[in-house]
Amino acid sequence: MSETIQPKATIVIFGATGDLANRKLYPSIYRLYKSGKLDEDFAVIGLARRGWDNNIIREKVEESIQGLISEGEDVSEFTSHFYYRSFDVTSTDSYNDLKDMVESLEKKYQTGGNRLFYLAMAPDFFGTIANQLKNHGLKETSGWTRLVIEKPFGHDLPSAKKLNKELQAAFEENQIYRIDHYLGKEMVQNIEVIRFANGIFEHLWNNQFINNIQVTSSETLGVEERAHYYDKSGATRDMIQNHMMQMVALLAMEPPINLSTEEIRSEKIKVLRALRPIKEEKVSKYFVRGQYGAGNVNGEEVIGYQDEAEELKDSETETFVAGKLAIDNYRWAGVPFYIRTGKRMKEKSTKIVVEFKDIPMNLYHKKDDLRNPNLLVINIQPNEGITLHLNAKKTGNGNLTEPIQLAYHQDAQSGINTPEAYEKLIYDSMLGDATNFTHWDEVALSWEFVDRLLASWAKQKAEFPNYESGSMGPKAADELLEKDGFRWWPE
Repeated sequence: MSETIQPKATIVIFGATGDLANRKLYPSIYRLYKSGKLDEDFAVIGLARRGWDNNIIREKVEESIQGLISEGEDVSEFTSHFYYRSFDVTSTDSYNDLKDMVESLEKKYQTGGNRLFYLAMAPDFFGTIANQLKNHGLKETSGWTRLVIEKPFGHDLPSAKKLNKELQAAFEENQIYRIDHYLGKEMVQNIEVIRFANGIFEHLWNNQFINNIQVTSSETLGVEERAHYYDKSGATRDMIQNHMMQMVALLAMEPPINLSTEEIRSEKIKVLRALRPIKEEKVSKYFVRGQYGAGNVNGEEVIGYQDEAEELKDSETETFVAGKLAIDNYRWAGVPFYIRTGKRMKEKSTKIVVEFKDIPMNLYHKKDDLRNPNLLVINIQPNEGITLHLNAKKTGNGNLTEPIQLAYHQDAQSGINTPEAYEKLIYDSMLGDATNFTHWDEVALSWEFVDRLLASWAKQKAEFPNYESGSMGPKAADELLEKDGFRWWPE
């Protein structure tokens, strides 16, 4: 869709005093406003329990965008579009008051009745809010109505089904936008372009030419202030079920017949259906879990997970997961997809590595240990870009070769400012473009796969901690690839 479209809307944020709103939502709305992607006729209503008023939320919004404001810039016109109400999500009076406020602001700003409800709060209340919005007439309008919700979408398949049933009792599937912020990242969206706009890659994108594909998302941070949430979630629910599965689906999907939301989603769902299920008793053969102990990260001594908070003592929650996925279809039969994610690791990085097969009778690499395979590396963050690893003749006499890299860095282009993921996704939700949001079928299939891992681990006592902070995870994660004759790239 054209970026010149300027949608009009009233944006209602549940959880307006929270960290997500402060760090992501307010700055993203400001960037949309400054870049001309948001019409001058818009209003933002912040809702939360705290006793703020319009003046306080405007002050908080201005504080949240300080790093984006030019020297001497007056942002009062922007912040004047923000309003606040103290709100109880279980109270009928609160919704009646909200309806009056929304209708009043729609008249003031001429937003055409377009309403975006953003649930930036605990998922326990998603179903309650959705049904209250419907029951109090806030869903019915002369324009469009959309409901944006944050993960986690349930904590297993049964809870996800229950939540989805509650949401769909109030809203249609095409009105529900489940955010996965990884799908808003520029280089994740570039996966489709790299594949489907370049014959050099798409012609080779199959089991005849690819040895394996690796997806890594590593963090140097520990759980920080998220100990309470994270200990109930763990790396599997926090990362594997959503972000990692989505990237695998984009990498493995067949070319859609067009670039519509429905066709792209259809191909991603086919990949998730083709994922080979792992029996509980076989989980240890294909997956490794870990938890960080004390160590050294970027020259700083750090403590282990179980020492981060009193409630984490003797915790068996995993902070690291590595696994081998098999996709049973014609294109990918026999090609392993390796995924790994963890906290307190050596580096902060999200990247995809495609390792291509060597040529038969390689004349320049007679010994396996001297071979440098051709790699396509897609860096999602940081240093967004693409690197192609090739072999070339070494300078001088003889037939020696050396690895070279052809690199393109997204952020190296003059004048290019990669859109922040939330900015892109908020804009898409106002345009009605759900391509980069997850459909219920994707959520359900991901949970169905992940639940088997969690069920298996629940029956076995973990020997944690099993990797040092500042490392790239447990030794068993390396062995997972070594037994197939591979290793994690780049080293």
